[in-house]
Amino acid sequence: MTDLRRHLCRLLFSLCLLGVLPVQAQNPAIRIGVFEDAPPLSYRDDKGTLTGFTVAIAEALCAELRVRCELQVVRLETVIDDLAAGKIDIAAVGLLNTPERRKRIAFTKPVYRSTTLWFARPGTKLDAPGVRIAVFKGSAQERFAQTMGWQSIGAITDADIIDQLAAGVAQAGIAPLMSSFNLIRNPRFLKLGLSTQVFSTPELDTQASFGLNPRNTELKDAIDRGLDTIKRNGVFDHINSQFLTLRVD
Repeated sequence: MTDLRRHLCRLLFSLCLLGVLPVQAQNPAIRIGVFEDAPPLSYRDDKGTLTGFTVAIAEALCAELRVRCELQVVRLETVIDDLAAGKIDIAAVGLLNTPERRKRIAFTKPVYRSTTLWFARPGTKLDAPGVRIAVFKGSAQERFAQTMGWQSIGAITDADIIDQLAAGVAQAGIAPLMSSFNLIRNPRFLKLGLSTQVFSTPELDTQASFGLNPRNTELKDAIDRGLDTIKRNGVFDHINSQFLTLRVD
């Protein structure tokens, strides 16, 4: 984002929040990055429309703040780069607020609690020699596996992880529970006969936030206030019930 565009965006955003300008007058729009293949968090429905838990939260925030927003599809492995480069203003993606990420981007206050799922062939141990762990590229779980010195295999989609496990390229995997609902219901995954359980560790059992363009400091205060409001007035709970089978606040 150029300095001129960034200044204009901040000015118009502030005026809209104050009610000086109507939503339609805000230009450029707030650009929100979302996934298109991570149900139930964010995905395309049968009509090709982006929907899901984090998409609905983002749209509720835009409505609450009375700002115009546009959705842009992003990928986990590049979303931090997109924010740092100013290609998007918000990543409506559940990101763990890690020290490494804080060096490059800003974060909203926590949106929901994040839990990690561990799945493996029966009897497989994480620290066993030669065990390879499937992880989503760019995830906090990938970083954690690298920190622990595990042999990790990067994946982009659920299908990649299933292929790796089926072929024996990976013997186990760790992934965010919120991103794993679709994975563990997949018939191909179920046929593998893997054991699954919550993987509890302080580094990964924490709160997930939305990522923010670090240059747009005014945006953080507004989004944090919006999150407080939709959690207080029941909108967040309604979205939670619509897309998820467990409470995540």
